[in-house]
Amino acid sequence: MPETDCLALLANPHIRLSGSVDQEMYSSFRQQLETCPAGPIVISITTLGGDPEVARLMGDDVRLLREQDGREIIFLGKVAVYSAGATFMAAFPVDCRFLTEETWLMIHDRQMHKTIPLDGPLRSCVAVLKATLHEIEHSVIIEQQGFKEIIKNSKVDFDTVCKRAHENWYINCREAVKLGLVHNVI
Repeated sequence: MPETDCLALLANPHIRLSGSVDQEMYSSFRQQLETCPAGPIVISITTLGGDPEVARLMGDDVRLLREQDGREIIFLGKVAVYSAGATFMAAFPVDCRFLTEETWLMIHDRQMHKTIPLDGPLRSCVAVLKATLHEIEHSVIIEQQGFKEIIKNSKVDFDTVCKRAHENWYINCREAVKLGLVHNVI
């Protein structure tokens, strides 16, 4: 699609998402998606984060539309694309990622806040601890897959994103373009 046509589409997104990435956002996403006309779809998002699995779910819907229906789907990040928002952005090819002026990305490690109750027979306690360890190990694998998707075809290497994500990596829109994480700033 020519750049001028793309810019015209970006000015009036078909789907507008704002707030926490959660089941409510997913419902809004699906409702808005069902009313989209034929042709390219622009999805804008502003978020401080939320549930990474919901972000992956929305991203999978985007991937399926692109691969199965041949739809061109464009990402537009506005103001803040933090955490689960960056996870959602990873579902889009770099040439379909745009940010508005003064937008910031934030990439960080997955988080867990959990209290593990150990009460009862010792073998039961071992099973609870092993299950939690497996949950953590699996989440790390998913995190690494997400990091690989967000940096695919960019100038950022895997070690860098892992190191910077551990420190909550904030990236302004201009730096995101220089790093090849997004196509352009509008």
